[in-house]
Amino acid sequence: MKHIASCSFGKDSLATVLLVIENKLPLDEVVFYDTGMEFDEIYQTRDMLLPILKEHHITYTELKPKRPFIDTMINYPHKARNGKLKNGYGWCGGLCRWGTTEKLKALDKYCKGSIQYVGIAFDEKPRLERLHNEKNKLSILEKLQMTEKQCLDYCYSKGFNWNGLYNYLDRVSCWCCRNKNLKELKNYKKYLPIYFERLCELEQRIGEPMKKPYYLKERFKDD
Repeated sequence: MKHIASCSFGKDSLATVLLVIENKLPLDEVVFYDTGMEFDEIYQTRDMLLPILKEHHITYTELKPKRPFIDTMINYPHKARNGKLKNGYGWCGGLCRWGTTEKLKALDKYCKGSIQYVGIAFDEKPRLERLHNEKNKLSILEKLQMTEKQCLDYCYSKGFNWNGLYNYLDRVSCWCCRNKNLKELKNYKKYLPIYFERLCELEQRIGEPMKKPYYLKERFKDD
């Protein structure tokens, strides 16, 4: 059976790929679902890994959304829960994780019939419990008892550092993910001003604060 690692190029999924290779476990392919809304550091990390995959004769594949993420967020016409026509799904994250749903469906479809390595760390117990109910999916990090911090330290030891992104963010997901907490968003303004401005622009285009009730520039006006 084919073995595929789904990799977002965050710390846990990257550690998964590196550990599978290091432990000489079967790995035929690495697949990345590119939303188009990833941090530049994610693409830089991808480019660092590609020569390693090539050296070990591991196929690399990229999947993309059916339509551009930003278009679905802002323009895509659909019926809202109240039955009215609405343009765009708005923010992704929290209770409305439309982008995550599309991503998981695409990865599941692509990896169907294969063993799929998933980057879930040993200390992510609720996610691991759900994973145990999924056929043909496994976490090497669970088997090796690798926590999230250990995964990050391991990646650092291998020369991957995301240009310090994990110093400012708890999780490196899409830069527009609504699950970003206030501490992270404050760090956007201080350390990642380009992305802070992008978020502020998105708030205006969507017509809704990323974190209610205040728009970001108002919330952090004194910071």
